[in-house]
Amino acid sequence: MQRYFKDTKEKIYKLSIEDSRHILKVMRMNLEDKIEIVNNENLNIAKIIDINNDIVTVENIIEREENFELPTSVTLAQAAVKEQKLDYILQKSCELGINDIMILNTERSIIKLDNKEAKKTDRWNRILKEASEQSKRNKIPIVSRILNIKELINLDYDIKLLCTVNEKVKSIKKLLSNINISDRILVVVGPEGGFTDKEEQLMIDNGFIPTSLGKRVLRTETAALFILISINYEFMEWYYGRAFGSNKPI
Repeated sequence: MQRYFKDTKEKIYKLSIEDSRHILKVMRMNLEDKIEIVNNENLNIAKIIDINNDIVTVENIIEREENFELPTSVTLAQAAVKEQKLDYILQKSCELGINDIMILNTERSIIKLDNKEAKKTDRWNRILKEASEQSKRNKIPIVSRILNIKELINLDYDIKLLCTVNEKVKSIKKLLSNINISDRILVVVGPEGGFTDKEEQLMIDNGFIPTSLGKRVLRTETAALFILISINYEFMEWYYGRAFGSNKPI
């Protein structure tokens, strides 16, 4: 069943032009067809009760208890990369349960971005909305800000992980095994050329934990997904294990 997002207190309501168009032109739905509507992270089954001037009106008929969000909050600070790569990272990070994403300007970033680029921000958040619908999430992550390393080091998180090609640091597997479910995690991934030694040292001096993703050097878009998949695996193990008596700390 196709999923959409709508913030409303009403039981009967109209959907946006964009969602209505998708329902009618892409999904080819008609009156009485059912869709999923997420409202404030709550899932409802809704029925199409009216189509007028290509605007769809629905009515909530069933409320469901269903939430597949990660049991911990993960933020990705991704170094600015070319548009196509960033689109891919946004989409796949959303599918893997990211809470929010920050774009990081670094010394080796091929492109530089700033918070005034409203058109790009709108586009990024549209990608995240569509990925949230496709992956059956109960929330839509956002691109919360664009920042530099000096701003990044002042952010407050319980665990701040810095992806590095330095093999002498702890592996992501060892680090994740000691993280609690309540920890707010920040993951930092560098650009194509990696962070400079100066940037890495500045982050390490300010509480970031360097972690290795293995002996192979991964592309920036691969590194982001690798660590998010690792987090998913670690906490999905906890989630299912809890039901069967796991003692993983909360």
